Amino acid sequence: MSGCSSCGTGKTGAVSGCQNNGGCLTGGCNKLNVFDWLSNMGMPQSETFDIVEVRFKSGKKEFYRNQERFDVVTGDAVIVDVPNGHHMGYVSLQGELVRLQMQKKKIRNDQNVRKIYRKANVRDLEKYQEVRKRENPTLIRTRQIIKDMGLAMKLSDVEYQADNSKATFFYSADERVDFRELIKVLASEFKIRVEMRQISLRQEAGRLGGIGSCGRELCCATWLTDFKSVTTATARYQNLSLNPSKLSGQCGRLKCCLNFELDTYLGALTDIPKLKGPLLTKKGAAKLQKTDIFRKIMWFGYEKENSWHPVSSERVKEIIDLNSKNVIPETLELNEVNNGKSHFAAINKELERIDKKYRSKRRNKPRKKSRGRNNPNS
Repeated sequence: MSGCSSCGTGKTGAVSGCQNNGGCLTGGCNKLNVFDWLSNMGMPQSETFDIVEVRFKSGKKEFYRNQERFDVVTGDAVIVDVPNGHHMGYVSLQGELVRLQMQKKKIRNDQNVRKIYRKANVRDLEKYQEVRKRENPTLIRTRQIIKDMGLAMKLSDVEYQADNSKATFFYSADERVDFRELIKVLASEFKIRVEMRQISLRQEAGRLGGIGSCGRELCCATWLTDFKSVTTATARYQNLSLNPSKLSGQCGRLKCCLNFELDTYLGALTDIPKLKGPLLTKKGAAKLQKTDIFRKIMWFGYEKENSWHPVSSERVKEIIDLNSKNVIPETLELNEVNNGKSHFAAINKELERIDKKYRSKRRNKPRKKSRGRNNPNS
């Protein structure tokens, strides 16, 4: 019963919806899941940490004190204390890992931590499912009200409290919005207490979920909680083309995954020399065209040539040092000539093979017959 309405088990025990045994892959049941690596270790019962982590809709997590020492396990539905009522959530973590999570999030273990009322029974689960059915009609109707009032805001989600006394409306807006009149209209129409909560575009994408360009679920919808700033400099360090359509995620901002490998690129860039201009050789001035950061190869091209010449980063450093002393070498590949250029010859051979492959595809592609006046079949 801990699964969502689409993948939960029915009365016969059969799995409905996604047929994935309660662990859907759409950011529902497994959203922000954690692995309790201390679960197999025997801990003294008297010293068990009495605070558990409870997960609510769309992955929001809070800490609650198990004051009555209820026998709960991960995945159990519990009724918890919230301001002016009660709510239902699912236990996502317990034990010593909860203490570490509270230290990480700088939450104090004091009287401000609310408590668990009881474990949810069948009646609580049925009532909560009835409350959840109100969310989608409320979302549609509220969007229409916002449109009629002409408010510059985008409503993305509605979450009802389990006791059906309060609803939280999540919205995003570019500017400050005066929604005082909107709250009065919503409270009178739905007969509930209304809370408006503004979220960022990244948080909105995390609540809605989806599939990224990589083919996997969005990181913000499964495990990412801290959104760090992403700049175009991050893409420049990784030699990515500054194409907004490719660098932007579903939220319209730069993809969070651009930061994942940034430290590796910055470490590799320490071996790549910085150029203030073209390299001077007796054959001419060679301009940098491309850099293979991890293989430490820099590709240069002469002005009157279409081909590129691969040069190792060590050789580039030598030429920069020679140019600073007003010494002009014969060619870029001086050291490689002495070594037979076996390494770079293999690279060029591979590039030529790829070019021939795509040329042959273009030649073999059949042309469409024109239906002009001179066509006898027309």
